[in-house]
Amino acid sequence: MKYQILLVAALLLTACNRDKAPEAGAEGLNAAATVVSDAANPVVDNPNVVSENELPNPNAPVMKFAEAEFDFGDIKPDSKVRHTFTFVNTGKSPLLIEDATASCGCTTPSWTKEPVAPGASGKMEVQFDSRGKQGIISKQVAVRANTQPGITTILIKGNVLDAATKTTNPL
Repeated sequence: MKYQILLVAALLLTACNRDKAPEAGAEGLNAAATVVSDAANPVVDNPNVVSENELPNPNAPVMKFAEAEFDFGDIKPDSKVRHTFTFVNTGKSPLLIEDATASCGCTTPSWTKEPVAPGASGKMEVQFDSRGKQGIISKQVAVRANTQPGITTILIKGNVLDAATKTTNPL
């Protein structure tokens, strides 16, 4: 027990050491980021974020959804519902969706896999499975593409009816 307490204390003390300078060639999630430090205010340069003094790429693709949110209304229990979001590339170069991830395993996105030319449209279908769900739902889908910003979020919502009464669940 005594050794366990000493081990936990040692881990906490080393984990909280914020004065340690980053090592050259650091591995891990932040390996691409570089640290520019001024003693009082360290700044992390994230290559995925456009900085304030850097102009956005005027030739980048732009994903413009016809609607960013869809309400299914009442959803029957143990059913699957779908909605297709459409978007237009209003930018000046081809748009390519890299990935789309939902905030819950009950929500599944599928999308246009081919590059979407400037002025052309694409689709993002979102399916929601109400099995095991009840009441008000709100699920986000983060669409990662070669746009600026790199992530666009769309939303589905609805009300899954109570399986026993087939009516809305009072809050």
